[in-house]
Amino acid sequence: NSIWVSTDHDEIEKVAKQFGAQVHRRSPKVSQDSSTSLEAIREFLNHHHEVDIVGNIQATSPCLHPSDLIKVADLIQKEGFDSVFSVVRRHQFRWSEVKKGENKMTEPQNLNPAKRYRRQDWPGELYENGSFYFARRHLIEKGYLQGGKMAYYEMRAEHSVDIDIDIDWPIAEQRVLSFGYFGKEPLKEVKLFICSVDGCLTNGRIYVTEDQKEMVSYDYRDIVGINLLKKRGIQVRFISERDCSKTLSAIQLGCIAEVKATNKLQVLEDWQKDMGLNWKEIAYLGNEESDVECLKKAGMSGVPADACTVAQKAAGYICKSNGGCGAVREFAEHIF
Repeated sequence: NSIWVSTDHDEIEKVAKQFGAQVHRRSPKVSQDSSTSLEAIREFLNHHHEVDIVGNIQATSPCLHPSDLIKVADLIQKEGFDSVFSVVRRHQFRWSEVKKGENKMTEPQNLNPAKRYRRQDWPGELYENGSFYFARRHLIEKGYLQGGKMAYYEMRAEHSVDIDIDIDWPIAEQRVLSFGYFGKEPLKEVKLFICSVDGCLTNGRIYVTEDQKEMVSYDYRDIVGINLLKKRGIQVRFISERDCSKTLSAIQLGCIAEVKATNKLQVLEDWQKDMGLNWKEIAYLGNEESDVECLKKAGMSGVPADACTVAQKAAGYICKSNGGCGAVREFAEHIF
């Protein structure tokens, strides 16, 4: 009946409200590094007596789909379960731990080595994956997220993502891009790709010779990426705050460009109207504060790894490559 974000952070509150969620401001008491989810939920219930069932969705599991939550809510509301939690099936053989200095051997925990079978032929075991915990109010007030008439909900392996440590981030990122939920509307096919020249197509550096001629460098991989976009029928255009027409002419990309653009968003809106495109059909790669509004408008947005902080916050995708070092090619592959 209601969607809440529990936080003590101003920026998280702002974003949550932008997406239509209500916000519960956590007290300092339950906002410590050692605070548990259960403590935060119990505090929330103390302020919301109208709530009978809580579905605690963990932010560290970003591949959760609404269809799973609907089925879990039905288990509680229609089938009478008191608590439901998420699990995933794993095919891993477990052995007992032998600590350093102990004079004993390891023992198998869930297999018989004399009758060892292939893991893919074994049904596996169910493990909590931390994606969500649903429970009735009376259980939570007693200090439980699991109890009473319990049920587990088995999630698909590709949707089971749990971010615990730093190395989990790149794995989670790729899972979300491949299996994540992107809303009810189908993704629009990109028809226009707009790239900021300085800092995206080039590395933003300008080299000046002794006779005062300017030179810039670019990465050939980015040219390949632009050609791939054009082969797929995506129109490519460039935009720049400075007059870099000679640079673009020298690279011979044959693309429309707007240079000396004092208002990039206005240029973007003019192109969008002239081509009759939906914003979701436009992809934008920028790297500076002047690109922020364009990044927010475009259906797909990206920045190089070395983009400024405000641009990174506005973008939907942050490349691993720096500007002028393959970021255009990488973003092109992201679009595909």
